[in-house]
Amino acid sequence: MKQIELAVSPAEAANQELYISTACKKAGVNRNDVAHSRIIHKSLDARGREIIVNLTVALYSHGETPENISEKYNYRPVDGNKTCVVVGSGPAGLFAALRLIELGVKPIVIERGKDVHSRRRDIALLSTQHILDPESNYCYGEGGAGTFSDGKLYTRSNKRGDISRILEIFHIHGAAEDILYESRPHIGSDRLPRIVANMRNTIIRCGGEVRFQAKLTDINIEGERVKSIIVNQNEEIETQRLILATGHSAEDVYTMLQKCGIALEAKGFAMGVRVEHPRDLIDEIRYKKADTTYLPAAAYNVAAQVDGRGVYSFCMCPGGQVVPSSTLPGYTCVNGMSAAARNNYWSNAAIVVEIRPEDIPDINSGNPMAGFNWQKELERMTCVNGGGNQSVPAQRLTDFVKGRISTSLPQSSYVPGIINSPVHFWMPEFISNRLREGFKQFDKKMHGFLTEEGLVISSETRTSSPVRIIRDTEKLSCINVSNLFACGEGAGYAGGIVSSAMDGEKAAESASICS
Repeated sequence: MKQIELAVSPAEAANQELYISTACKKAGVNRNDVAHSRIIHKSLDARGREIIVNLTVALYSHGETPENISEKYNYRPVDGNKTCVVVGSGPAGLFAALRLIELGVKPIVIERGKDVHSRRRDIALLSTQHILDPESNYCYGEGGAGTFSDGKLYTRSNKRGDISRILEIFHIHGAAEDILYESRPHIGSDRLPRIVANMRNTIIRCGGEVRFQAKLTDINIEGERVKSIIVNQNEEIETQRLILATGHSAEDVYTMLQKCGIALEAKGFAMGVRVEHPRDLIDEIRYKKADTTYLPAAAYNVAAQVDGRGVYSFCMCPGGQVVPSSTLPGYTCVNGMSAAARNNYWSNAAIVVEIRPEDIPDINSGNPMAGFNWQKELERMTCVNGGGNQSVPAQRLTDFVKGRISTSLPQSSYVPGIINSPVHFWMPEFISNRLREGFKQFDKKMHGFLTEEGLVISSETRTSSPVRIIRDTEKLSCINVSNLFACGEGAGYAGGIVSSAMDGEKAAESASICS
């Protein structure tokens, strides 16, 4: 096998025979001697006059074959083996369950929401008929919040361990091969439901259990050990080990944990708005006048420091749409998602302001739920028309920056509808002021970003959990409950699909050796 690094045009990168021939020429081998090829890495460089695609291509001679990824993962029957209850079926919970199977432990997964296909129907009703199911929505249900948030698989958390494991497991459960080599891989909200269902089927095929509409309502703790959990207020399940992977929005779970004496602390998070532009405008800013025939919808990543706090983009969705992500009637918040093709008319991103614990009102009260309370207050404020139709406040980007009321609004991808509102007026001042300055700085880096075609949609509040479950650094168990392992975004130790999945795997490894 030879690995060859190439710098080619987007058109050349789209033509497999062409880039393989180029790789053979650079390697000094005859094209006829190459039996197989595989892309190892692919990235796009749009900084110069000409857009370049950097490829690392592996060439295999006759008799050599690429590694069979599926053979690396040992998903064997675990019937009759010791068990571990996993609460939540988002990325942390699903990957914890699959890792438990590899380690010979039977997972019993309980999920408050519905299976992913039933959940899709509830989400359709939310968007079209504005019917919000508090247990089945964009946050709750099989696959977690990430299922309907584009499926971005990018993380800066290389220190957490082997990221390739997570990508490979997604791939063997149905994700396209390109996630294995793209520098910023994504799956797409249209494909993730099938992949999530395949993961569930692997768990069940190996003897694990997955139960839906099974909500954790209490935990029985004796002598600093979990003895059992209560599901749906009346069913008791005994367990010797418990993994909590309940996501960043499960306020009721953390209220219950506080009542049970589990050690919690308030943590920093971020809040802001979702900013939407026409996709073509973002493409033009990022790609300039280049031919976009062979280019994906353009992404961006911006950050600035404003008055001692970070202002940055988060969950950027090229060619995507803005969606309602509230979990309770009377409250509204938004998120973004995109399909695999990323071909919608709009592109959007969360632009948020760093929130430190000292910024949270009532933080001095000692209540670790203070961040949740403040988050909910902002979501209540954005609730217009009683919240019954999930419509949300919006303002032209230029008007937000200048502090003036918009006389009209551009069209938006947000299906439930936007309401013309002076977002700058009622948003907490220390957030809106920093956003205003951040937008000005972003326009210097991306000329044309600050435009009246841009739309500010409020509010983006669910970037991460505002509370952390305090755990032992090495064992990952809660510091005062030895057989309870908290992981993922909801526990306060991850910030996306990949980092949550990796944290779930580590929790499974610790739980598997817990007696």
